[in-house]
Formats: sequence, structure tokens, C-alpha cells
Amino acid sequence: MQVPDMMEAKKRTKDNNTEFIYVDPMKNNKYLDKKYYIRTYGCQMNVHDSEEIAGILENLGFVPTEEMEDADLILLNTCAIRENAHDKVFGFLGRCKHIKEKINKDLIICLCGCMAQEKSVVDEIMNNHKYIDLVFGTHNIHELPEYLLNLKGKLDIEVKSNDENVYEIGEEFVRASKYSAWVNIMYGCDKFCTYCIVPYTRGKERSRKSSDILKEVCKLKQLGYKEVTLLGQNVNAYGRDRDDEISFAKLLEETAKTGIERIRFVTSHPWNFTDEMIDIIAKYDNIMPYIHLPLQSGSDKILKLMGRRYTKEEYIELFNKIKDKVKNASITTDIIVGFPGETEEDFEETLDVVNKCKYDGAFTFIFSPRVGTPAASMKDDTPLSVKEDRLHRLNELINKYSNESNSKYLGQKVKVLLTDYSDRDKFKLAGYTETMKLVNVECDESLLGEIVEVTITDTKSFSMDGKVE
Repeated sequence: MQVPDMMEAKKRTKDNNTEFIYVDPMKNNKYLDKKYYIRTYGCQMNVHDSEEIAGILENLGFVPTEEMEDADLILLNTCAIRENAHDKVFGFLGRCKHIKEKINKDLIICLCGCMAQEKSVVDEIMNNHKYIDLVFGTHNIHELPEYLLNLKGKLDIEVKSNDENVYEIGEEFVRASKYSAWVNIMYGCDKFCTYCIVPYTRGKERSRKSSDILKEVCKLKQLGYKEVTLLGQNVNAYGRDRDDEISFAKLLEETAKTGIERIRFVTSHPWNFTDEMIDIIAKYDNIMPYIHLPLQSGSDKILKLMGRRYTKEEYIELFNKIKDKVKNASITTDIIVGFPGETEEDFEETLDVVNKCKYDGAFTFIFSPRVGTPAASMKDDTPLSVKEDRLHRLNELINKYSNESNSKYLGQKVKVLLTDYSDRDKFKLAGYTETMKLVNVECDESLLGEIVEVTITDTKSFSMDGKVE
């Protein structure tokens, strides 16, 4: 039984010593036709991890089910970013415990993801949730077959920090879409923003080989995928950990040259966003003009406390440079309100940036302290009611500009990749424009998976309606 060590997780080495380990998929029929259910919390990285886990499980004989009461294995892939995600996971574990006690005593319950890399979480599991069968972390997903084939019928904690290695599992993914795919380009983060647990749970920055990334993109194109999203905690830092790799700007360019129809990337840290990146995005039509550029705060004082490494003016300068060079660029952001020490004047600085940038959309949050991060020990005496009021005022402004941005599309013809049936109307398809606007489209279902020209007939703050002529 291993327990995460947060002090060890803080360490970084400068040696260019990452090992690339190519993992052969383990196939087995021990679990033939047994059913698995995966519940995923958190970011795109977690979603893609779940695609990898699903591929591993199906190699072992499992088949998917959407009903957790029918499952022989329930796996929770967790997020450590905010406290409410933590609470949701432990609430859901209570339901799993009930199923194991009342419906299926042989049910295998697994917990993985970023929460599994937190010592406080593992301690809580060891003390109060021993009905769980397996806990493993973000660094050793590739070892899941071995863990499942050797279950002992009691709590097994297998949390490691393999942040010197990159594990390549080939094509062993069960992708959520047949048309749009995530492609990891790097793992971990070295930024250490004071509020963020990710550098501790995901480990140091490790870039994949560009040759492996491009091989994966070409294979996806060959399989008929229309879109790839290059994925990392901070994609702009790609290649900086190695002397023998290209920059992220060059990787974007090489990906564009594969000819795949759409390329996106998330997430970018403003500190590493280079002019070369902007020029490459502007140069290639198949690199989508959509950029997620987290602000977090508009106050220089708060940005310094957050460890963000840029000022308000530097951020606005970068924003304007992107808008000037990238045609029809759509930019969204992340903003935290109520960070320790934030005054009303600091919050007004954030509103000022929103008024200047007029974002296409934003993910907004009240500060959530995470054990082990510097911000968790900062003095925080702002009442929750004040934080909630600030969040409400911020969201009103964000929604205003989002609605204004979308309204410009009314009557326009735009290209939409139709990836699924609409959540709002089962007789419509849904997809995204090049600028990452969600559109519910009135059209024949035979167009699913196609990029089609859509006339926008109605707009709202968070979506649009359209039809194929």
C-alpha cells in the first residue's frame, strides 16, 4: 500500500531524462462480458484518461454499461481542482457502497485520478471507505490490468509518481466520439500557481515525442476523424522540457500539415504564448481560430499572489495581439473570484479586463482552497456572501458579452462539425463552429459526422440554432 507524498511531488529536476516506455496492451478473458461503468469528473485530461481506461478494461473482457446498478466494476475518475468536486465524489461513493451491500456483493469499486494523488484523500479512504477495492493515481493507469488481475478482495492502494516517464499505449482508447478526438501532447505542469493542485497530482512537465503525436493524428485522420484537440495542462510549454524536441508553435504547424480538417488546443498559459504561435494559428486555415486564455484575475496584486507571472497590461496586450492577427478569433477565459486578499478594488480590476476583452465566454469560480497549495494557508477573511455577489456580477457581464458575440452570427452561414444529437431537441444534431460556438442544427441525421454549412436562425448566450439549407 502506497500513500502520496506531497513534498516529493513538489520536486523538479532539470535533467533531460524522460524515458519513453511503449506499453503492450494486456488482453485477458478473466472478466469476459463483465460490465463496467465509468464516471468522470473534471477537465479534458480526465476525460481522455477515461478513454484510455475504457480501452484497458475492454482488453480485459469488460463491456460498457450506462446503468451503474448493472455494473460489475464501477470506476470513478476524479478531479482535485475544487472542493465541490471532492464532495461529489464521496457522495457518489456512498451510492456505490449501497450497490455493493444490497445488489452485488462482488462489485469492484475503483477510484483514480487527481484526488487519488492527494494524501488527505487516501487517508480518508483508508479510515472510512475500506469497501473500495482499488485506488490508483494519474501516473500508473497503464498498470491497471495487473491490479485488476491480482485483486485480493481488500482495499489496495497503488498510487505512484512516475513523473520521469512517458507511457505510450498505442491505440488502446475507447474514444467518446467518432469524429473529434483528444490527443495528449504532454503531461504535468511546472507553473505552480499558488491555488492549483495539478503540479502536485500530475507531476512535472513531460512532453511526448512529436513523432508519436503526429503518428497518432495521421492515424485518426485515416480513421475518418475530422478534428483533433491537442491536450496538455499548459500546451504552450510543450518541448521546453527537452533539448531534442520542437516548440509548440512548430508542433501546431506540423499537425496542420497532416491535412486533418480541424485542429484545436487546450489549455494555454498566457506566460508561454509566443508571437510564433500566433503567426502559425493565423497562417493555417485548419487551425481553428478559438483560443482559451485563462485570466484568473485582473488585479496585478492578486495575479502576483496567484503566481501567474504576468500583469494585467501584459495580458491585455497579448489578447489584442491575438485579435489583431488571427481572423475572427474567438477567445474564452477562466476567472476566479474571492481569492485570499481580493478587495472590491481588485475585483473591479477584473471587471475592467472583461469590459476591455469582451470575451466570447468564461468559466467562473469562487476560490476553493486545496490542501497542500500555498493559497490554502493565505488569510481569507472575505465573507462568502460577498464572493457570491461578485460571482453573480461577473457572470452577468460575461453573459452580456457572450450574447453580443453570438448575436453577430444571426443570419450568417457558418461551418459546423456535427458530432452528436442535440441535448435540447432529439430531432436536431449539434456541433461546433470553427470559433467553438455550440449550434443546434435542423438537418437530416445522415449529416452526423460531417462539416456542413449552417445558416444561424437564433442566438442565445451559450448556444445558437441553425438549419442546413
